[in-house]
Amino acid sequence: MLQAKLAALPRRVKRLVLASVDTVLVCASVWAAFALRLADPWPAMLAERWWLLVVLPLLSIPVFAMGRMYDAVLRYVGPRFVWDVLRSVAVTALFMPLLVLLAQRADNFSRSVAIIYGIVATSAITGTRFAAHAWLRRGLTSMADAAVIFGSGDAAANLLALLRGSERHRVVAMLDDDPKARRTIVGGLAVHGLDALPELVKRHGVREAFVALDGQRERSDLREIVEQLMDQGLAVRRVPLLRDLVDGRIHLDDVRPFALEELLGRDVVPPREALLDRHVRGRVVLVSGAGGSIGSELARQLVRRAPKALWLLDHAEFALYQIEAELRELAAEFGVELHAALGSVRDESSCARLLREAGVQTVYHAAAYKHVPMVEANELEGLRNNTLGTWAFARAAVEAGVDSFVLVSTDKAVRPTSVMGASKRLAELVLQALERRSPSTTFCMVRFGNVLGSSGSVVPLFRRQIAQGGPVTVTHPEVIRYFMTIPEAAELVIQAGALGEGGEVFVLDMGQPVKIADLARLMIRLAGRRERSPEIPDGDVELVFTGLRPGEKLHEELLIGEGDGRTEHPMIMHAREVELAWEELAPQLERLRRACDEGRVDEAMAVLAATVEGYGPVADEARAG
Repeated sequence: MLQAKLAALPRRVKRLVLASVDTVLVCASVWAAFALRLADPWPAMLAERWWLLVVLPLLSIPVFAMGRMYDAVLRYVGPRFVWDVLRSVAVTALFMPLLVLLAQRADNFSRSVAIIYGIVATSAITGTRFAAHAWLRRGLTSMADAAVIFGSGDAAANLLALLRGSERHRVVAMLDDDPKARRTIVGGLAVHGLDALPELVKRHGVREAFVALDGQRERSDLREIVEQLMDQGLAVRRVPLLRDLVDGRIHLDDVRPFALEELLGRDVVPPREALLDRHVRGRVVLVSGAGGSIGSELARQLVRRAPKALWLLDHAEFALYQIEAELRELAAEFGVELHAALGSVRDESSCARLLREAGVQTVYHAAAYKHVPMVEANELEGLRNNTLGTWAFARAAVEAGVDSFVLVSTDKAVRPTSVMGASKRLAELVLQALERRSPSTTFCMVRFGNVLGSSGSVVPLFRRQIAQGGPVTVTHPEVIRYFMTIPEAAELVIQAGALGEGGEVFVLDMGQPVKIADLARLMIRLAGRRERSPEIPDGDVELVFTGLRPGEKLHEELLIGEGDGRTEHPMIMHAREVELAWEELAPQLERLRRACDEGRVDEAMAVLAATVEGYGPVADEARAG
């Protein structure tokens, strides 16, 4: 298209073209000034001073250049450009009588010709510029992707103005589900209901939708809106609320795709500040597994609660380096001593020395192997780390006089079918038994389900598979999981730990469970792709079911027995479950330790069967399903 070719010309070529056009316009304006003043298309006054048609343009172009008329980008000319033209043309209008006087041709010359010239030249130059601006914009916009905006308030109007200043999007309509907004006009565009969307998509080839709302919506309501937009095959993006923006205006950088966590689960309950501070503010705190998904988020939130010192413990050097580097500046801002310690929770003596010398008062134990198939294939390592490592670390905490020890557990510990789940349940039992023997250290456990975007989550896997064009692999069409965002999970872990009085298992309210297949389909649609199926053979991404993996269950649970009701926090439940006395548990732990040292998997599995209620393999029929 011609507009695109012109827009792509080098800047110096564009300036040369504009200067050439202005030369012609100045010549024409000189002639028009004489013709209008004398009401004669071929005025004798101009014939006597024909040299003005040559000299004035030659003088005007440098003046225009100094007046920055050629610095303005044609596609974005605005009111400021009119002022630049007016100022520059006024200077050249003064040249006209001066040149006439210098040439001693002032007789029979009307000074009003200069005024008329100024008016005509200003109108001609600004008129041609704005006409060219409109022509370029129309041509470039016609090549842009058609889009709609959901919303009709200030945020939507702001976004519309922003997108009109960009050639990447051509907004064809506004949408709103509020009946009062129907048939109103925003920025020259009619506001339609969502029922008009299929026709708009068909007529204009709409490919994108922007959600720009003035107020917060319930998550379920927002998801319904987004799903209706995605049902038409649109890529959906959003802008933050105006009140959340620093300067109260939307910028292109603020526009982004919907995050998965914005559409899943329930609305987040505000935290209890007193609970967040109770075991953290002014204390020495340590996070094990600080380089992992949950551990690193715990560290981020803890440093903002202004502990006296925060210790980060991990056996993975690079992961530890990354989180320490990330938190260094933030720790200085909040006056927190930040320390990174390389080490393993299995090393009891080293951990006891670290905890004692650092004076640690609160421990968040997030170090664990969490990937179910990986632990299933490496049973003894999983047990060494998750169960025996927790036992060793807990003993170190007791020896060092730690006040509070919080274990980050998992819903897979409930009637586990995997070694990973059983190893975490046995770790819970260990801490409950130690609680009865160690009155100086308070132990509690916090159990929750999957977190979105963690290193072991399906979300990063699905995202990579979608970016590669598929297929997206799901183990079973009926697999259901609970999901929570990493920041929310970490925040609730801190609050639950503050509620612990000794041996409690706290269970986080995970909301409604989600089918993994539905999650995959939602991610495909959020990416603006269509699922390939017999009904849509030309879809973009195929969904493939691969069968349950070793140790995987169809449905996860959060409670073994009955919950003891709510705590003072509405999202945290207290579970009362079967415990094992230390006298019963200690021989089994020694048996497990020997089995791991001697490489006896069968013996280790026998320990799990004897200690972990409900532990057993996944039924063959479920795996085959």
